[in-house]
Amino acid sequence: MIQGLVEHFTYLGIFAVLFVAALGVPIPEEVPILAAGALASQELVRWWIALPVCLLGVLSGDVVLYWAGHHWGERLLNWRVVRIVLTNERENALKRAYRRHAIKTVVTARHVMGLRAAAFLTAGIARVPFGKFLAVDAVAATIGVPIGFGLAYFFTDQLGDLLTDVHRAERWFALFVLLAIATALGIVVWLRNRQGVTD
Repeated sequence: MIQGLVEHFTYLGIFAVLFVAALGVPIPEEVPILAAGALASQELVRWWIALPVCLLGVLSGDVVLYWAGHHWGERLLNWRVVRIVLTNERENALKRAYRRHAIKTVVTARHVMGLRAAAFLTAGIARVPFGKFLAVDAVAATIGVPIGFGLAYFFTDQLGDLLTDVHRAERWFALFVLLAIATALGIVVWLRNRQGVTD
C-alpha cells in the first residue's frame, strides 16, 4: 500500500507517508525511505530530489510534534489519542531523561519507532530549546535517512534476497531461543527433582 502511494504520487507521496509516520502513525519510517531509494534506483524519481524530500518529511513531522507540545503543553495530555502514545509513566520518564541528557534522548528517540512521537511531543512540553532540538534531530536524521536511502538505491536488486536472508536468520534465532528456554527449564526441573530426592 505504502509503495503504491509513493509510486502514484512520487515526491508528494514520499513526503506525506514520512510526515504521518513522524506524527505517530504506526508506519516504520524506513519503509518509505527504502521505497524512495528503490524508485530512485529505477529512475522513476530523481535521487537528488527524493532524498531531500525524505529528510524534509521526517523533520517536518518532528517539528510539528515539538511545537504542539510547546504551544499546548500539558493541555494536550487531556486528549485521549495523545495518552495512547504518551502514558503518564512514559511522560515522566521522558521528562527526567530530557532534564539529564536532552541530546542523547533526542538521538535515541529519533531511531525508535514507538518512542519517537511521544519523545518529541514531550520535548516541547519540557521546553527543550527549539534550536537544540532541531539541530540534534536534523543531524541524527541526516545520518540515518541517507543510509537507508543509499542501501535501497545501490542494492535494490539484492533487497529481496537480503530480506529472505534476514527472515531465515530470524527463524534460526527463534529456534535457538526456544531450545535455550527448553534446556533451561529442563535443568530447573532436574535440579528440583534431585533436591526432592536428597530431602
